[in-house]
Amino acid sequence: MTAVTVHRARAVLPVAGPPLADGAVVVHGDRIVDVGTHDEVTARLGDARVDRVEWDGVLTPGLVNAHTHLQYTHMAEVGQATHRGFETWMQAFMALYEREHDWLGSAAEGVWLSLRSGTSAVAEIVTDPDAGSAVHDAGLSGVVFWEVLGWTDAAWADGGRATVLDQLRSLPSPPPTGISPHAIYSLDTSVIRDLARLARELGVRSHIHAAESAWEDAYVRTGTGELADRWRANGRGEFALLQGGGSGKSVMGYLDGLGALGPTTHLAHGIYVDADDRRLLRERGVSVALCPRSNAVIGLEPPPIADYLREGNPIAVGTDSLSSSPSLNVLDDVVELHRLARAQGYTDDDLHARLFAAATAGGARALGLDIDPAPAGTLAPGARADLAVFPVAATTPGDALAELVESGASEALATLVGGRMLWNADSAKENAGV
Repeated sequence: MTAVTVHRARAVLPVAGPPLADGAVVVHGDRIVDVGTHDEVTARLGDARVDRVEWDGVLTPGLVNAHTHLQYTHMAEVGQATHRGFETWMQAFMALYEREHDWLGSAAEGVWLSLRSGTSAVAEIVTDPDAGSAVHDAGLSGVVFWEVLGWTDAAWADGGRATVLDQLRSLPSPPPTGISPHAIYSLDTSVIRDLARLARELGVRSHIHAAESAWEDAYVRTGTGELADRWRANGRGEFALLQGGGSGKSVMGYLDGLGALGPTTHLAHGIYVDADDRRLLRERGVSVALCPRSNAVIGLEPPPIADYLREGNPIAVGTDSLSSSPSLNVLDDVVELHRLARAQGYTDDDLHARLFAAATAGGARALGLDIDPAPAGTLAPGARADLAVFPVAATTPGDALAELVESGASEALATLVGGRMLWNADSAKENAGV
């Protein structure tokens, strides 16, 4: 047997079990083969050949960024500004987007920033094909979603499905690919229905922006409001919702009626939802990737994190892109979710554990990475060896968890994906001559 690697840390957060003091994770190839206290693991190793790594920090599963657009990393000037609402943000975004860009270089930098912050898997949405290989090239895990937008029913019927199939097939794998119908207002009704059908036929996952803007509710219910007026003025009055006076349903009810909600779909944002919407999402097994800092930059309301937690909705955490967020560090959004949950009246003692689980196991569930043969998002025997190590001042596992959730970490000490070290802070400093 080739050597196993024992990663030892003064605190280990398995997520799949209670925090461990002086813990260890044993890795063989791309899998975890044992987790426990250092003494327990050492006793079970017997005569195995062992390489040992000692970490001065807290060892956790790699973070899962459940919603991002890494190709927009070079558009950070938009995300560093403050916007009055979705329309003003969109105007700033489109003005910069329409300039010439090195999309692959931008996405590659986003991958590097993700690894540096402890992220091992992403739900990456690709709009421009030049950016499609960045996650594959770096060896990052997750799902790469091809974004579909702008199709009317008529255009879709005239070769739209074949076009999207070609675009999807152009994305290199691994990681697996998926389909991202952009939003209810950027695709016609029959197109969303057929994209849901196509995803099922191909056996791939779907990822949709939903209930991000207050505009969406009037648009989908009655075909009226500021968003509807804007679309008509831009020549998109052909959309069925605008012609037919809306659907009479909420955003979630509309998507459900089109067959677009199910356990292989996860949503981004989910801000403007009521109790009935959240119940429907639970019934359909749909996870929601919450991106609170992006919402704040755009000038939107915060997500109802306390309600999601109290009601038991499956949640994950996303950063969105640098075009709408200050960083690609998932822990920065965890910190904001903690603040929001307390401000919204969530007082239970499990908040630290649940939010950290959302950023790891919750993200893996949203992306379908939590299933055999190599589940991600937790530290457990048989799981994929996606690990992160963070510097903490805390000396006990419980305090280390609280520190990560309440204060975050500016960068990881190390990030491993499938057992491979893709980020090491010490090596980075050596290479930079620090």
